[in-house]
Amino acid sequence: MGVSFGLPRMHKEAGERRDFLPGLVTFLDRSGADGIVLEEGYGAGIGVEPAEYLSASDRVRFGSREECLAQDVVVVIRCPDHDILPKLRAGAALVSMLHFPTRPERVALLSDLGLRAVSLDSIVDEGGRRLVENLALTAWNGVHAAFREIQQIHPLFDHPSRRPLRVTCLGSGAVGGFAIHAATRYGDPLLREELVARNVPGVEVTVVDFDLTWHQDYMLARLERTDLLIDATQRRDPSQPVVPNPWIAALPEDGGILDLAVDPYDLDAVPPKTKGVEGIPGGDLDRYVFAPDDAAYDLLDRRIDTRQRRLALSCYSWPGLRPRRSMEVYGGQIESVLRLLLGKPLDAWDPESPSHEERAVARGELERWKATH
Repeated sequence: MGVSFGLPRMHKEAGERRDFLPGLVTFLDRSGADGIVLEEGYGAGIGVEPAEYLSASDRVRFGSREECLAQDVVVVIRCPDHDILPKLRAGAALVSMLHFPTRPERVALLSDLGLRAVSLDSIVDEGGRRLVENLALTAWNGVHAAFREIQQIHPLFDHPSRRPLRVTCLGSGAVGGFAIHAATRYGDPLLREELVARNVPGVEVTVVDFDLTWHQDYMLARLERTDLLIDATQRRDPSQPVVPNPWIAALPEDGGILDLAVDPYDLDAVPPKTKGVEGIPGGDLDRYVFAPDDAAYDLLDRRIDTRQRRLALSCYSWPGLRPRRSMEVYGGQIESVLRLLLGKPLDAWDPESPSHEERAVARGELERWKATH
């Protein structure tokens, strides 16, 4: 008996336009998928016509959202909302960005529903490197957006008389590494070329790793010399901010904050969770730029300290700002996951397999992940 696949659309906000490209449908067809159901309207947001999907496989058809969710394997980048998950049938596999470590309530719900979930962000090699990720696009999109905003508020942004712009990047891991590179180029190589041609001084980037961030005197002095603060940290303890809200007062009035970590607030969790930079709003693809006087600050939970405010940028899915490029990357990376689902029963996946891909994918499966965490 074959395996059927459902590819639903994402309905989290109007700006979310990411759907897999026809190449993934071709891959599923050639790999032996029994059937492929795409939600009506799939691909419209990135300019892909239905005929392109239909020509990619004679096993593909368009159907309702419910039909997509009823298949053996449901594949979607962002996890469906919790009220949608019960529409998947028990025993089905959900392949998505599930963020097990920071979503304990989601882990419990997936287990209660009997879903065989595979979290794309938990598929890692022996060194802990993610195999399905778009961290370069996360960093470049965020940095590009941040400099675009700073250009509007910095009085001498494109003038040869200004001093170098000063960026402080918190974190030097995968996202931080890309952010550092992007920041030296304003997140936009064409803008950099234009400013270089006009003899405008460039960007100075200072990297502050986690073991230095808890030294208050150093951090306050560092923030005073920062035009753009980038949070690219991966905190061991999300209950503690890296930059408490009172420290933001040290940032220049025309400085900005870029949230690439995009951790959520969850003050009812035990312990409560906060963003790395305390007091900034969380954004999405529809709205990710927040001026200091933005009403979004006042809409945050009153338990969150928002007294110190600066220009802030935060987006749940930075890669989604360039949806087609994002899905080109994800489509190629996800093939190893789907190949394993088609070639071997999920219960037989071996975390000690000679295949490095099988080991990595097995580490991202819900029950195996729970056993090791």
